[in-house]
Amino acid sequence: MNSPDATPAIDCSLRSSSINRRTFLHTSAGALLGVSALQAEAASARPVVLSAAHRDAVQRRRRRIVVQYDANDPMWSYWKLHRNGEAKFGPFCDAVFSHMDEPGTQIDAIWWDIGGSALGCSYPSKIEPPVDHPLLKQWLSEGVDWVEQLVNETRRRKLEVFWNHRISEVECLPEGGLSKQPHPLKVEHPDWAVPASWWPQGMWNLATPGLREHKVAILRELATRYDLDGIQIDFSRHIPCLAVGHQWELRGHVTEFMRMVRLMLLELAQNRARPLLLAAKVPQTLEGCHADGFDLKTWADMHLVDVLTLGSRSMDVDLEAIRETVGSAVQIQPCFDDHHTTDGYRYGSIEFLRGVFANHFRRGANSVVTFNWSLGTPGVCRALGADAGPASHQTAYKEVGDPKTMLGKDKFFAVERRGGYPWADGFFNRNDNAPLPKQLDGDFTKFTLHISDAPLPNAMGTTLMLRCILFQANEADVFEVQFNGIPLAITTRDSEWKDAQIFSPKPQRTSGGNGDYKVDPQQRLLRLDYAVPRDACKLARNEVAICKSSRAPLAKVGVILEKLEAHLRYDPS
Repeated sequence: MNSPDATPAIDCSLRSSSINRRTFLHTSAGALLGVSALQAEAASARPVVLSAAHRDAVQRRRRRIVVQYDANDPMWSYWKLHRNGEAKFGPFCDAVFSHMDEPGTQIDAIWWDIGGSALGCSYPSKIEPPVDHPLLKQWLSEGVDWVEQLVNETRRRKLEVFWNHRISEVECLPEGGLSKQPHPLKVEHPDWAVPASWWPQGMWNLATPGLREHKVAILRELATRYDLDGIQIDFSRHIPCLAVGHQWELRGHVTEFMRMVRLMLLELAQNRARPLLLAAKVPQTLEGCHADGFDLKTWADMHLVDVLTLGSRSMDVDLEAIRETVGSAVQIQPCFDDHHTTDGYRYGSIEFLRGVFANHFRRGANSVVTFNWSLGTPGVCRALGADAGPASHQTAYKEVGDPKTMLGKDKFFAVERRGGYPWADGFFNRNDNAPLPKQLDGDFTKFTLHISDAPLPNAMGTTLMLRCILFQANEADVFEVQFNGIPLAITTRDSEWKDAQIFSPKPQRTSGGNGDYKVDPQQRLLRLDYAVPRDACKLARNEVAICKSSRAPLAKVGVILEKLEAHLRYDPS
């Protein structure tokens, strides 16, 4: 499900009787502890004991590509296309598995992200609000629980199957659109919600014991009802989940929630004699996790997590620091959302996707995750009434899960850009610390560029080209560029360059939408290409330095570096 607009567009009155409520005590031991006492208790807690079978299952599990699959949007589209009752489950099921059923796919896991609207459950539940979408109610009347069917079909294909639990979904209406009314539980338990600047109803507050118990009860029901391999706690949708400005101070509450979920899953696993793994989707850097209140070191030390999914819409993921923090027992997998993509690179080419994922593996990823990618080919998408993504997705699913299948193929690597995600109070998803865009002055400005492959000395036709895209540059401007300290020679200067995903001088657009960007015929960007000598490039981390060495004398505005890329081309012969 896509993130909401900043302001809810649709109003809806809600009947409180439509929610199956449970009463939770607010006088539990956690509620009586102050923050410092809770932190002290968490620090002194003993690690959770994991069985040999559980540890073995984590280490033996080999994923290449994990698809975090939000099937709600295609389900809604399918229903809109067949409001006459002819939206049968069979054709829908075939369509949603189309990428997984293609020969040569590297998809090894589907983590179903189909919790649905916060105001209407997507499966029959005794805890959550009742199923309220017309198509889901139709399927239930026909004896089809779509969650059960999708889970079973995933297992039939011998793919790993997880449930992705969005820790704090917004109040989406069951048929789409947004409600101005808060979730009834937020009305009944005001302390269960934490204020959010971007969402007037507030987000779920994990500092409250009652909410933690409620969520564990939901996850227990899911893990009992469906034949899952594990559950992912998805903190990317949405933050904050703790009081803004106090996230790290209150981190023990999130740790306590992770412990509660872990112990519940271990109990169920013992009963069924098969491990139930636990994953968490967290920001892509340690600083980001600190800012949002996620204590990865304690989670790892206490054995509270098996898999960490890093980031969501970022291509620069600090795998090295997080690996050093959590150790080798925790699997790590970066995620790339190609709907709310990193700014300026929505629906990139296969060369771009290879660069993103090859870098992840070079930096130590165990596996990779896709999110909000195309449902299938254009034909499959049309059959469900859904928007089709780029053809690069179909190719990527057969390549980007294994460095070997990307080896020797053209790639390009880019520096991250800021902006595009207003739906967060904190760090996650915002990319606020990304280096670009950057105003250049008379001094060298340095950037880090990760490159997974370097031109081979004996591959004479293989080239590496550095590309700079600048805004507000003048014909008289001269730039100096160094690659790992080596000056580069310019090969191309194009003052008529255009890029449909750069909107300067206007602000960058919010990420998402249909991805249909139009080129402004009046746009004037400057593209500079430089040849990179073979001996200048290093595997992994490279330093690029650029400065404006001279400027038109009457210029009154600064030059902005919008994009910085390294394009690797292999000689096909």
